[in-house]
Amino acid sequence: MNTRTTAALIAAGLLATLTACGNDDDKPATPEPSASAPATETPAASTPADDGTDALTAAVTAYTAAYFKGDADTAYSALSARCAGKITAAQYEGVVKQAATEYGPDHPATNITADVSGDLARVTYAVKGLPKFNQDGQPWAREGGTWRYDAC
Repeated sequence: MNTRTTAALIAAGLLATLTACGNDDDKPATPEPSASAPATETPAASTPADDGTDALTAAVTAYTAAYFKGDADTAYSALSARCAGKITAAQYEGVVKQAATEYGPDHPATNITADVSGDLARVTYAVKGLPKFNQDGQPWAREGGTWRYDAC
């Protein structure tokens, strides 16, 4: 008997709590703006965090275009510090010029997708007309706010 009474009291308490949250019209209550926050302020949770994906896509696009155009300065400047430390600008120029000679400039990166985790990313993309250059999980690193090619 004691158990039934306790259960009934708990149920009644829950019912009272739930019905107290609604208003008489069964419409959602609109909270009043507080004095400390303007009514037009958007909650932070509704705004997606900028993970840099747009900038990363632009960097991949620019790097790939520079590489196949033979623009060694632009391509080399897109390298991460780690990769630039492994090859000189003159050596890289030879690689980029050879790619431009062999394949030509009309091979943009397409279907770019990225898995971003902080300042590191893995990028997957196709190279138009050159499937042997398609990338799956190519490493990129954000250095000083700029995405850099890090697959060396």
